[in-house]
Amino acid sequence: MSVTPPLVIPGRALDFYLSQGYYRMHQDLFTCLFLPVGEEVYTVHWLRMVLAEVKYGPAQRRLLRQAERFTLQLRPFELTNELEELYARYRQSITFDAPDTVETFLLNGATHNVFQTEVLEVREAGRLVAAGIFDAGERTMAGIMNFYDPDYRKFSPGKMLMLLKMEEARRRHYTHYYPGYVVHGYPKFDYKLFPCPAATEVFDCLREEWHPFSWERVDAQNAALSL
Repeated sequence: MSVTPPLVIPGRALDFYLSQGYYRMHQDLFTCLFLPVGEEVYTVHWLRMVLAEVKYGPAQRRLLRQAERFTLQLRPFELTNELEELYARYRQSITFDAPDTVETFLLNGATHNVFQTEVLEVREAGRLVAAGIFDAGERTMAGIMNFYDPDYRKFSPGKMLMLLKMEEARRRHYTHYYPGYVVHGYPKFDYKLFPCPAATEVFDCLREEWHPFSWERVDAQNAALSL
C-alpha cells in the first residue's frame, strides 16, 4: 500500500506567493490590507529587500560585528523546550500582543509543518540567548519571527537576527528577503526598514506591483485604500 507523502509547499510556490503580498500565518498563507488596533483601522504595506542592492551603514555593520561574539548555529526547525522557554522569557518582557507560544505562532495545533522552516540559533557559552526562525523558498526567504532573552536586549538581537538572516539569504544567492509589513501611521513596525531602506520595496496591492520604498508612496497607497 502506498503512503501519500506529507504536503510541503515547494520553494518556488512560496517565492510566488511572497511576491504577491502573501505571508505565513500558522500553516497557511494569507494577505491583508488593514490592521485594526483598538478602535482604529490602519493600512498595511508589505515589504521586501532586494538583496543585490543592500548596502549597510555604520549601525548595521556594528551589529554584524557584535554578532561575532556569539556562536551561531543554523538547523532545520524542530520545536523544542529550549525554544519555548526562551520565547516565554521574551514574551514576558514585551508590551505588544504576541502568540502564547512558538507552537501557536507556527503550528497552531498542526502536527506537520508544510513550510521549509529553519532556525538560526544564537548562543553564548552554550546557552540559547536568541533565535530567528525563517521559511526558505527557492530564491527567497521570509523572516517569520525573532525572539531573545531580555537580558541581552542591549545587543539589539531582533535587528541583529534580521541582518544575519539576510546574510544567510545572500550566501544562498537568494534574490529577496521578506520581513513582513509596515503600517501607515503606526510606527511599531518601522524597525523592519532597519537593514537598508534604499534596498527596500513596497507592494502596491491595487496594481500588484513592487516599487522602491518611500513614505510618500505609502501615504499615497493609504489614501487610495481609504477612499
